Amino acid sequence: MAALEFLPNSPTLMNAGIAGGQLSACFVLPLEDDLESIFATLRLAARIQQTGGGTGFSFSTLRPRGDLVRSTGGISSGPPSFIELFDHATSVIRSGGRRPGANMAVPRVDHPDIQEFIAAKRQAQTLSNFNLSVRVTDEFFETLQLHQRFPLRNPRDGKIVRWIDPGHLLDGIAQAAYECGNPGLLFLDEIERSNVTPALGRIEATNPCGEQPLLPYESCILGSLNVAALASNGVVNYEGLREAVRDAVTFLDNVTEANHYPSSEIEHASRLRRKIGLGVMGWADLLAMAGLPYDSEEARKLGARPAAFITARARAVSAELGVQRGSFPAITQSVRPARGFAALRNATVTCIAPTGTISLLAGCSNGIEPFFALATRRRVLDNRPVTEVNPLVREALGSLGAAGEAALAQLQATGSLTDSPGIPEQIKRRFQITLEIAPWAHLQMQAAFQAHVDGAVSKTVNLPADVRLETVRKVFLTAHGLRLNGLTVYRHGSRRGQPLSLVHEHACSDCRECAT
Repeated sequence: MAALEFLPNSPTLMNAGIAGGQLSACFVLPLEDDLESIFATLRLAARIQQTGGGTGFSFSTLRPRGDLVRSTGGISSGPPSFIELFDHATSVIRSGGRRPGANMAVPRVDHPDIQEFIAAKRQAQTLSNFNLSVRVTDEFFETLQLHQRFPLRNPRDGKIVRWIDPGHLLDGIAQAAYECGNPGLLFLDEIERSNVTPALGRIEATNPCGEQPLLPYESCILGSLNVAALASNGVVNYEGLREAVRDAVTFLDNVTEANHYPSSEIEHASRLRRKIGLGVMGWADLLAMAGLPYDSEEARKLGARPAAFITARARAVSAELGVQRGSFPAITQSVRPARGFAALRNATVTCIAPTGTISLLAGCSNGIEPFFALATRRRVLDNRPVTEVNPLVREALGSLGAAGEAALAQLQATGSLTDSPGIPEQIKRRFQITLEIAPWAHLQMQAAFQAHVDGAVSKTVNLPADVRLETVRKVFLTAHGLRLNGLTVYRHGSRRGQPLSLVHEHACSDCRECAT
């Protein structure tokens, strides 16, 4: 940790050493279709938000708008109204007293209110504390492919309410994502195929950034390895990585044991499976050091190797801990014994988180994302802007004399080297930014990592402002074909006040905000 080769999730950094410190980042809470359950969950979510955790909810169990409520003789206001309630509650709680709260709402694609849900964030500044993702099923894609109608079912009794055109529904999802970046997609059946304890229930939702599918009441401790810090001249030091994985898995298991859980239900579910999520950050830095363009086949092959190595090594360490400390209690109800693990301390060991906060602390690129830009203005706590210039590109340009100095000045205005004269094409390719990368390359990199991790991969496919709407739809279909667990699409500038922006864009935004 002192060498910034590994950092745990933010709540561990913020709350360790505090009396009753809650150290988990990720939670999924259940919602039953009655008012008492809804407000009990809201109360628990508020406690989690207060201590720095993020919460995911299905909302699929709630009856649709207009449905009869027999206990009162009234009618239901539907899941979207309760999402608004949870969002408002989060707004008045500053997560852990340090950062805004985060939530994920993931209703099923066959819920009768799905179209209202899809449109929920199309108005500016609505549901500002929620990410939205539709839980899409294999059945949906089958009916789409066969040009058949798709049924929407009342979750209260399972009866079909009406039939819709799945193509029109996918168009609506793509249109909303095009306009505001929400909703994303979660491929429910693909996620369920990776459920290591299917006998204990189906996966309901994920944490707010989508990298950790969880059962109701489960929580998970995350941590990430800085692969750039564990490499020399763009070559991963696998012996160093081997030891870092051992320390990280042991550390995360220790945190699971030392944690103060927000409720007895969460403690029971979390200790029953002891899920941890070890991932990576600094990936774009490593590729730049190696001289590999992010969108190259060589970069994807390079990604598959450390992903597979980390998961295999993490499972081996967890197996050793299982012998020494005891396996997770639900191991006999899991798929692990059938896959050769007689002992295993943790039901899952890896996922790829976005690392938004800890990558800043480590001074590296976040998760497996490409560079957003080579010079950015980032909004951080209290909406304050911070300007950043990529140190690797600064170093590379420093060896090019006057042309490098001119390019450095230009990129601080544009964030890119693309239009800089006198800069070798090799350097431009080495320092691609996210908007210069085709969406299919984003998806293929995600797939390279997804194939080798227990959980999911938090990944955003960033698209330029002038992208065509049809591209968003095609991205969703391609992601499903690649067997990803989920994804988010974001068209640049589609929401005001986005967390990352180019320096010149942020200056214009500041002017507008001052004027209002």
